[in-house]
Amino acid sequence: MADRILIFYGSYRSDRQGIRLADFLVRSFGERGAEAELIDAKAIGLPMLDRMYKEYPAGEAPPALEALADKIRSADAFVFVTGEYNWGQQPGLKNLTDHFLEEWFWRPAAIASYSAGRLAGAHASVAWHGTLTEMGMVVVSSTLPVGGIGHALDAEGRPTGDSGASLTRAFPRFADDLAWWTAAAREHRARVAPPY
Repeated sequence: MADRILIFYGSYRSDRQGIRLADFLVRSFGERGAEAELIDAKAIGLPMLDRMYKEYPAGEAPPALEALADKIRSADAFVFVTGEYNWGQQPGLKNLTDHFLEEWFWRPAAIASYSAGRLAGAHASVAWHGTLTEMGMVVVSSTLPVGGIGHALDAEGRPTGDSGASLTRAFPRFADDLAWWTAAAREHRARVAPPY
């Protein structure tokens, strides 16, 4: 059974270099046999959070919200691709995730972070770890930090230079960690109903 992995990306900027990392991840997980799909917050265009998905009466959520809820519920795992804004989270990605809660429960998540500088989005990665845990996901210990994002991947998301070579070397462990937790969570959910 192929792992169904949603790759979330949340920059709304006009010059979105992190989309290269998201594209790399979709392709790389696909090459490992997973069914990976990019969920681009800007393309989906959810409004600023006013009402969570669960707060709509059944059948009355906006179509984009309903479609995304279905995808989240049917996924086996999640990867959050995050840039760093002033030591924190990108608001577009945070807004998208906050529209849901129970839909995330009992699945693993992994964090891939990036920045133009050498810290590779480390502050955002740390911030996301606590947020995703609070939202009911098990965050795997492996992270995928990419510094110098503009030089690590070309426009098609292909690794380039020394930073790209580092990314290529780091990806298998990151993917293996997520795959292990994905299989464990899926098998356990099939045997035991979640406690709430």
